[in-house]
Amino acid sequence: MIDPILLEVLWNRLLSIVAEQAAALMHSSFTTVVREAGDLSAGVFDTQGRMLAQAVTGTPGHINTMANCVRNHVVPRFPIDTLQPGDTLITNDPWAASGHLFDLTVVTPVFYQGRGVAWFASTCHAVDIGGLTIGGDATEVFEEGLAIPLMKLFKAGVANDDLFDIIRANVRVPDQVVGDLYAQEAGNNVGARKLIEMLDEYHLPNLNDLAPLILDRTEAALRDAIAQIPNGVYRSAVVIDGFDDPVTIRCEVTINDRDIRVDYAGTSPQIKRGINVVMNYTHAYTTYTLMCAIAPNIPNNEGAFRPIDVSAPEGSILNCRRPVPVGARHIIGHFATQPLLNALGQALPDRVIADSSAGLWNTMFEGERDESGALFAYIFFSAGGMGARPNRDGLSATAFPSGITGVPAEVIESVAPVLMHKRELIPDSGGPGRFRGGLGQEMQLEVTTGLPATHSCMYDRTRFPAQGFLGGEAGQAGEVVLSDGTHPHPKSKYTLKPGLVVTLRLPGGGGFSSPLEREPALVLQDVRQGLVSLEAARERYGVVIDAAHWMIDERATAEQRAYLKQNGAQI
Repeated sequence: MIDPILLEVLWNRLLSIVAEQAAALMHSSFTTVVREAGDLSAGVFDTQGRMLAQAVTGTPGHINTMANCVRNHVVPRFPIDTLQPGDTLITNDPWAASGHLFDLTVVTPVFYQGRGVAWFASTCHAVDIGGLTIGGDATEVFEEGLAIPLMKLFKAGVANDDLFDIIRANVRVPDQVVGDLYAQEAGNNVGARKLIEMLDEYHLPNLNDLAPLILDRTEAALRDAIAQIPNGVYRSAVVIDGFDDPVTIRCEVTINDRDIRVDYAGTSPQIKRGINVVMNYTHAYTTYTLMCAIAPNIPNNEGAFRPIDVSAPEGSILNCRRPVPVGARHIIGHFATQPLLNALGQALPDRVIADSSAGLWNTMFEGERDESGALFAYIFFSAGGMGARPNRDGLSATAFPSGITGVPAEVIESVAPVLMHKRELIPDSGGPGRFRGGLGQEMQLEVTTGLPATHSCMYDRTRFPAQGFLGGEAGQAGEVVLSDGTHPHPKSKYTLKPGLVVTLRLPGGGGFSSPLEREPALVLQDVRQGLVSLEAARERYGVVIDAAHWMIDERATAEQRAYLKQNGAQI
């Protein structure tokens, strides 16, 4: 029998096990995508494929999609007792797993005393998967790279060399791609070994008694949190850049006692470009966002999915049909969080954030390293400003809802022929508010091979900036511009000629509440730190600063704020 004290001990043991799983994976990785950026997930599942615990590193687009993949696809196709020790499965099916071909999900069964007792799984972003390369240019998923149906990567501990040969033949940097697959296998094996040690230590034959206790406790805690929200139907919508034409995401949130229903009816239809989103990815970011707002301290596992029902019209851009392209699905999928939070904010204004720059700006460079024809392919992730919160400023250059870490310039330059001339925050890019939106960042990049290179852009909010909340103002829109003055398409690829420098100006987050409510001392601090200009302090915040002495002119500030209120500024 598992009493409450033992339950807490075993729960924390599982958390330590998945942390070791993720650490082994990251330390074994061949790429900065996994090693530095943390674009991965890792978790442990019971025999039914229900996620029990996850490592804290990584992104919801991997973690929550992986949970649905193991439960809904891996276990029905390969029941655990049909496998044997040393077997490992793999897939990158976008509709079954994390939404595009670049993410490889590796799943390993765990056997103890002759029976299957658990699964360990991880999902990692591969630096390349062939095809047109990552981005929005494809018109069908078949153009986007190598598709791997659910199959065995290892058989009884022996590598499936035929599959590895196929992978090597289809990607531009095979050592890095295959190296990370071995890292995923190593991470899963570390998790399995540590789980068996736990079962031995506590004399447990399996997880059959432990799993329901963990999942039921999470479910009950989330339902209790939902019960604190006023029942009702709350709606919102957001308009974003899209590919060529704007995209609208509509959201309706229904709170009914201890359940939540989220419906994206009215959202724009799928298109013939690679920014479509599979339902699994939409579900992942919906459940994650609700957990952040409603119950941030409750564990994210299968129990947290049970009270939440998510739907989107089939054929919409948030529930696309095969075989539309999905390579840059994050560009749209991350935005599902924003109408969801805006709708929820009607009931819980103190539990949501203003609009963010929405996740990541992904930058992919590829080409020849030198005249010998040796290829390189490198992708890194950057973030604009996060939306302001009800009680503090938004984080600058920080991804929400992704959670991916920015890679230092020195690391980028050490592993790819890319020179970062500049990387700094953009003053005034955060939306003004009582609490200011996070700032975007500016980067200037050059490929140093002396040869033409392909730059694949995956950027949004270049036309529609992040909006503020409850009187907060919009952040600054983003921009992509070359040193010759041209503006590449923000979701397409082009040839970057030798000597040209590309400047990325990432967008800022929206502000929260009126900027005329911001403490003047905080405005002065922002000006001193170079985050807000003297002009913006006066015109947006109504704070007049004596630049000669770096002091607030209190009388002039009172007059300026009164003037702005009389002329329509919100408060």
